[in-house]
Amino acid sequence: LESTLLTQPWASVCFGESCFIAKACFGDMGYTLLISDLSSVWYESADAEAVGQRSKELNKRLTASVSSVVQLLCSLLCPVLAGQPHAATSFSCQRLADGLSLRVRSELSGLPFSWDFRCRPAPVATVCRHLVRPLMRMSLALQHQVQELTSLLLQKDAEIEDYKESGATLSRDRLRTEPFQEETFLQNFMAEVRSGAS
Repeated sequence: LESTLLTQPWASVCFGESCFIAKACFGDMGYTLLISDLSSVWYESADAEAVGQRSKELNKRLTASVSSVVQLLCSLLCPVLAGQPHAATSFSCQRLADGLSLRVRSELSGLPFSWDFRCRPAPVATVCRHLVRPLMRMSLALQHQVQELTSLLLQKDAEIEDYKESGATLSRDRLRTEPFQEETFLQNFMAEVRSGAS
């Protein structure tokens, strides 16, 4: 599940007044959930034994196999991550001193069904693997792309200037553009980044 979780995209979700990014992976007999408010990161990985014990604890009137419970949890949480929550299912979250509790209320076979995803602070290695490294890789890729586009724009400006010096003119004046100013562009870009971070 851990390796499969790496391939899952982050989704933006809101539970009550709180907004998070989250990703989850469900197997036949367990699940892994990663959730963050961009200040903290919480994590839970539950195997068959943990799912079975919690199901008995929270749903005493309900008799269901571990695989059925995991399948139901997947059918309840995955639509939320896809932006399509089910009207008959409610989610709420509670920040605890030692983690985050994500509570689910729904139905299974006509009976009330409750579940608590009991997330603990994620280990530093997990945060690096799922957040820091992908963000750093994307940042470096975007920096490289900006450098390539800047170089291409400067080459295009040189090409246009050469056409002008050869006597070429625009047939449609509305297509005229100002020469690209690399320094001004970078200053404006950094100003936007700083304002977005604040």
